[in-house]
Amino acid sequence: MFNLIRQRCCGLDVHQAIVWACLMIVQADGSIAKTIRRFTTMTNDLLKLRDWLEENQCQYVVMESTGVYWKPIYNILEDVAEITLANAHQVKNLPGRKTDVKDCEWLAQMHLCGLVRASFVPPRPIRDLRELTRRRRKLVDNANSEKNRIQKILEDANIKLSAVVSRIWGVSCREMLEALISGGYTPEEMANFARARMRKKLPELKEALTGKITDEHRFILTQCMEHIQFLEKQIAAIEEQIDEKLKAYAEVYECLMSIPFFAKISTAGFIAEMGADMSPFLTGAHAASWAGLCPGNHESAGKRKSGKTRHGNKYLESLAVEVAWAAIRRKDTYLRAKFQRLAYRRGPRKAILAIAHSIIKIVYHLIKERVCYLEPEIKEPPEPQKRKMMEKHLKALERLGYKVEIALATDMQLQVA
Repeated sequence: MFNLIRQRCCGLDVHQAIVWACLMIVQADGSIAKTIRRFTTMTNDLLKLRDWLEENQCQYVVMESTGVYWKPIYNILEDVAEITLANAHQVKNLPGRKTDVKDCEWLAQMHLCGLVRASFVPPRPIRDLRELTRRRRKLVDNANSEKNRIQKILEDANIKLSAVVSRIWGVSCREMLEALISGGYTPEEMANFARARMRKKLPELKEALTGKITDEHRFILTQCMEHIQFLEKQIAAIEEQIDEKLKAYAEVYECLMSIPFFAKISTAGFIAEMGADMSPFLTGAHAASWAGLCPGNHESAGKRKSGKTRHGNKYLESLAVEVAWAAIRRKDTYLRAKFQRLAYRRGPRKAILAIAHSIIKIVYHLIKERVCYLEPEIKEPPEPQKRKMMEKHLKALERLGYKVEIALATDMQLQVA
């Protein structure tokens, strides 16, 4: 007999068009009364589901996070019940016993016993901000895709602009592209659009802008440039909405902006994905695990197998990795020193994930404690570690055929034979 920690519970098996609901009520004699009903996912029928739960005084609801189909139900029921959103992988029923009715019964039974771990669902204002930041990310990806398409068209037209200029989306290069599309300009005239330091490359630009461009090339380039301009207007409009939403989280925003390698958009992304309340996460390590930035545990018979990172919030994971690359470019910082130390032993890919893990924990503590960022002190490695590093490098040099003699003094003197 299971230990029941709730008296009333409803399990929902969610699909695109229908919802199966199993209401379990613990009676005075210890038995469980079970009622199963079927609803559609239309709003009026979901309101009937809400009324049914209120009539039976059911305050606990559990359902699987099935795609986006759980969101309409969550929106209708979040004001009248405590909803537990379960990971479908963790509440999977036994093979051969799986039907829609049995699934909702299984969910209700597990939740009645307190065996379902709730997924993190932020409050409505954070969810609205999340929709905006994710939409902006998608638009930026679309704009980058169009820019890559333009680069391919230029190569096909024998225009080697990227071989001379590292960044072809500056003001000068955009004017060159517009002149190239409109036609009627010579390579010398297009090269004269160069500004500032780029004017030192006028001969190279003239050669790069000499190509064989056709009317079809100009037509496709025109469409791509118009699409990019449209996407840039959309991105600017979304950023205005993001700024408006961030006013409600001014304190958290100021704390995160105190991190030197954070920008406005990355700060908004962390607030949108993690929220402004860290109570759902026990520690910073739990927040990093939720983002999918912790090694997985796979051990059997005393042997530790693959430690591949688990799946998590892919938006937060990619954002943390992106910020981590920006963090290690700053000189004389704790995160850069940590990256260099780990990259030597584990490689840059694993090292950057470790830096992203640290960034998630930094964000967690800044939001939780409402404090500004202070750069940690870079500590010198202890003598045993220095000696070990020295021996390792000496052995590496000996394998290459060098004989090295080291004398410790005020200034280290190296003699290489």
